[in-house]
Amino acid sequence: MIELEKALTGDSAFAPPSHILEGLSDGVAYQRLSGAPHTIYEELWHIAFWQRLSLDWAAGVATAVPLHAAEGFPTAKQGEAEPWPDLCRRFLREAGIAGELTRDPAVLKQQIQCPSPPGVPVRTMSVHDQLESLAAHNAYHLGRIVLLRQMIGSWPPKSGGFTW
Repeated sequence: MIELEKALTGDSAFAPPSHILEGLSDGVAYQRLSGAPHTIYEELWHIAFWQRLSLDWAAGVATAVPLHAAEGFPTAKQGEAEPWPDLCRRFLREAGIAGELTRDPAVLKQQIQCPSPPGVPVRTMSVHDQLESLAAHNAYHLGRIVLLRQMIGSWPPKSGGFTW
């Protein structure tokens, strides 16, 4: 497993995503904390949203970028349509797909089009560069989930996680 795959799915510079999400009940996932802009559910939905776009782009599907940042977070209706356990499974499954892409050097070298918001030129980059961007984005938001878990008192999970 190369480092990029570990950053997407495994034990890299932070606890594996599966550990970060482990053992969270609906009550914790949907808990709104004072001063926090999003719940754990909303953070994970956001990660999964952008991960899906990245996978689309890697597959040559020019999926549009939202016009506003708020569109990258779930509406109440979207949240109701996908219960917490289903969201976790979808995120981990698609993280695994992203990780699998890192194993093929030919795929990593492919140049892809990554749509941008209106008025901003479409970006061209390698699949490798897009997956690096995805790994960084996921790490940022997974870190926010860890912080929310710490604030709620549900960290570390049974499988372990950094506590410093």
